[in-house]
Amino acid sequence: MRNRDETYDKGGKVSLPRIFFTFVKVSLMTYTGYAIMPIIQREIIDKRGWVTQEEALDYYAIGQSTPGIVATNMSTFVGHACRGTLGGIVATLGFALPSVITVGIIATLIGLIIDIEAVQHAFAGIRVAVIALIVKAVIGMWPVAIKDAVGIIVFACALLLSLFLPAEPVLIILAAAIFGLLYQGIRRAHANGAARQQGGDA
Repeated sequence: MRNRDETYDKGGKVSLPRIFFTFVKVSLMTYTGYAIMPIIQREIIDKRGWVTQEEALDYYAIGQSTPGIVATNMSTFVGHACRGTLGGIVATLGFALPSVITVGIIATLIGLIIDIEAVQHAFAGIRVAVIALIVKAVIGMWPVAIKDAVGIIVFACALLLSLFLPAEPVLIILAAAIFGLLYQGIRRAHANGAARQQGGDA
């Protein structure tokens, strides 16, 4: 069951200002696109309950396989889930605003700071922290995304393809989607056949 955030409009929907400033906060805490999942987990799922973990995983998969930055795409999907098209636009603008400002500032200073040893050490530390956040997100999503032996097989195949073959993420995701459709179709056909057989025996 979803939690209730404190700021809803009179129609019972999440307010647009709340969506905007929440995604400004998410953007400020997201260092890379892949690191958005633990932030979404804490700020959107656990704290506000705007989407479920299953929905967030779906949005992440779609955002990974569609053009653009996965974090921005995911923000758009979550905003759309909260308030439709307008919510998607507001969430996207909120997520993009800190990046636009930060990139503008860094672009003017990059030539002056990139060779500073302290700056290089800071970025090295940030990269390590991002990896830890990604691992935490994977551990948290495992029980939701992988529920049976078939899920483990799909996970293992996707991992091997990404590690040992130059396979694009979008191709891996599309292959998994096709497999899921075929697998569920076969299961449904088998269940219908079994039901008809039981009906005939009766």
